[in-house]
Amino acid sequence: MKNKIALALIVSSLLLGSITAFSHHGTAIAYDGTKNVKMEGTVTEFIFKNPHIQLRFDTKDEKGNMINYTAECGGVYFWTGLGWKKNSIKPGDKITITVHPSRIGAPLGELAKLEMPNGHPPVAKMGLNAPVD
Repeated sequence: MKNKIALALIVSSLLLGSITAFSHHGTAIAYDGTKNVKMEGTVTEFIFKNPHIQLRFDTKDEKGNMINYTAECGGVYFWTGLGWKKNSIKPGDKITITVHPSRIGAPLGELAKLEMPNGHPPVAKMGLNAPVD
């Protein structure tokens, strides 16, 4: 009887663990990695928490209208390893940002490159800033 209960607990744990693994989306579903959109903007919010860091900023669309855009970044653990902190970017900071845009045309993107006004990334070890066409 004890073996059956132990086996049931193990199987249940494995099944519950696999549900969370399948629930995580891939960025290729939401963002078009074959396209790059470069913008200049002003940071409105930097949300440094899991599951994904969010960088929100105001920028102008092609018609000159102000829009609030959101760039999704990886998780805190990854970015902390590159030297990022919750105050690496602050509201009011001017940025030049390149994103892989949303596949549905929403003002959303996956961060591809980020520069401050001095032309450098906000964090010296930011390996993300590979050349983007």
